[in-house]
Amino acid sequence: MSETMGKVWLVGAGPGDAGLFTRKGYDVLQQADVVVYDALVGDGVLSCVPREARTIDVGKRAANHTMRQEQISQVLLDEALAGNKVVRLKGGDPFMFGRGGEELELLSEHGVPYEVVPGITSAIAVPAYNGIPVTHRDFTSSLHIITGHKRAGADYDIDFEALVRTKGTLVFLMGARSLPDIMAGLMDAGMSAEVPAAVLQEGTTAGQRRVVATVGTLADEAAKAQIAAPAIIIVGGVAALADQFGWYEKLPLAGCKVVVTRPAELVSTMSDRLRALGAEVLEMPAIATVSIEGNEALQQAFDDISLYDWLVFTSPSGVRIFFDAMITAGIDFRSIVGGIAALGQGTAAELRKRGFIADVVPEEATGEALGALLAEVAEPGDKVLIPRARIGNKALVEALSACEVDDVPTYDTVSLAGGLVDIASQFDQGRIFCVAFTSSSGVRAFAEANPGLDFSKVQAACIGEKTRATAESLGMPAWMADEATMDSLTALIVRQFAGSGK
Repeated sequence: MSETMGKVWLVGAGPGDAGLFTRKGYDVLQQADVVVYDALVGDGVLSCVPREARTIDVGKRAANHTMRQEQISQVLLDEALAGNKVVRLKGGDPFMFGRGGEELELLSEHGVPYEVVPGITSAIAVPAYNGIPVTHRDFTSSLHIITGHKRAGADYDIDFEALVRTKGTLVFLMGARSLPDIMAGLMDAGMSAEVPAAVLQEGTTAGQRRVVATVGTLADEAAKAQIAAPAIIIVGGVAALADQFGWYEKLPLAGCKVVVTRPAELVSTMSDRLRALGAEVLEMPAIATVSIEGNEALQQAFDDISLYDWLVFTSPSGVRIFFDAMITAGIDFRSIVGGIAALGQGTAAELRKRGFIADVVPEEATGEALGALLAEVAEPGDKVLIPRARIGNKALVEALSACEVDDVPTYDTVSLAGGLVDIASQFDQGRIFCVAFTSSSGVRAFAEANPGLDFSKVQAACIGEKTRATAESLGMPAWMADEATMDSLTALIVRQFAGSGK
């Protein structure tokens, strides 16, 4: 084997909900040089693809393949032979009708190393999210998973009579377009038209819908409801349990898709809150904070750290970068002897993680409010250190004109390009409920990353008056949280979604 040869990982992305993507799958994805992905990979998982990775969209949705299977296998081989770490990202599980075995054949023939990272299959997860247990001892003792896909004009290569004899739960994947044929095949094989059956669309995502009927009526009921792919079909007595056991739709944000745009290093906290309430979260951080290298001004501040009467932080990122730099410089945290001020509860919370309690936190999370409050408690001539973004709110420094202020840039805020998800089309289709913004810079960066987006279709959930004003200046309908906290922003989204009638 060549020393320069790379490796391929076949990774199952799960059924759609990013929370069902396995930890190993995520860890492998973060190390990828090249990501080859399918159309059925969930948006939440696609947003986890590293921005520095090269991506190849191979489509693979029924009747609409961007690339033939033989070409996909060749791409994997060529990329690995070029020395790359290649992740083949597949919806569901790579070996559950994912043709993963075919892709391994070519790699095996050429001695390319590979691993398989299983994924949660939609055959199990989607019924579970709809309250349907695929096995239940009062109804069935077996489960059978069948591909519902067939070539145009061809007959099914399925022994329907054998399936009927099992008396087990039948799960048909990729069968939405062939639903009438599947139901007819079962009834022709002797299955009663009264057997419960269901079709489940876009399970585990905000687009989740279901129709529960019988084998005899499901095709007509699904057509009336305009059920479309991707969807799976469940046949058997357990399908009738959906209304009794259904749980996802009872969550306050079930059916709600939210874009989260916090800085890349902070995005997961907000996402976790929303997902716990049932939302589908698309993490699209529009900005990232980058510490300033070779920062002589910050080093000088460290040398004088015990001389400052006040240490002022304006963002969680500023706290993180400042204290990380202190550790790198070998500065003892006990050198900080002055008071500490924080702009907002989020910044104060970040300080608490490091064992510091802010002495001053304004009720309104703005530079003006922080400056005014600090000016009331600081003594004239106090020495104040403000480690923050290179471009900061001038009003804060102006309010402290009676003090000796060292306004030290510690990081830059940089815009990030848009990711793999076409959010413009999703806003056009009304599939995204809102975008969560925590800063004006985040709003501006989001706009820069999506220049073709019709911002009048972007509902903005904001922290702070300035953030809301920036969103409204771009034409976004905007709401503002009662407090400058993640909990308050989450509560705002819950209220607005409840009142939307969706």
